[in-house]
Amino acid sequence: MASTAKDLKKKYTYGDYLKWSGQERWEIIDGIVHNMTPAPTPNHQRLAGEIFFWIKSYLRGKSCEVFMAPIDVLLFADGQNNEEQRTVVQPDVLIICDPSKINEKVCKGAPDLIIEILSPSTAKQDMIIKRELYERAGVKEYWIVDPYNKTVTVLTLVNKQFSRVDFYAEDGEIKVGIFDDLIINLKEVFGK
Repeated sequence: MASTAKDLKKKYTYGDYLKWSGQERWEIIDGIVHNMTPAPTPNHQRLAGEIFFWIKSYLRGKSCEVFMAPIDVLLFADGQNNEEQRTVVQPDVLIICDPSKINEKVCKGAPDLIIEILSPSTAKQDMIIKRELYERAGVKEYWIVDPYNKTVTVLTLVNKQFSRVDFYAEDGEIKVGIFDDLIINLKEVFGK
């Protein structure tokens, strides 16, 4: 379905989403569609790949898994019919430590950690709309990576709110809060 055919005032479900075809990427947040087109830039993909590599290397032999977009995440799936879900997102990088949340098509429920890399077309959504959404869903840790300023904002869930916020610059190191001993060197991530 082409973007011009979507009524931006209508509420959609994951069942509607599964029927859409074409080259466009979409997310649905509380029933409202958000176009993820255009495709990510090479720098965006480079950063996502670097972060994914650090985490993937660490997780070898462990029970948690790391994924990269595109993977559909039904944040509020709780046993009800998946097709009735009104929120489906595709975070840039995500970690899931509960294997029961993953099936052959989708992640059902909140990931433990989500990383979004800002782009001009999605920055407002990542910083405001998704921040609230991920907090409401119970994501334990949310990273907002700014490729232009080479910074990372890490929000940590405390008492069901992102009440702890840490900022890191390109020459810093981030200790991943959901693990005891994973530290990511941002100088190597932002490298180029």
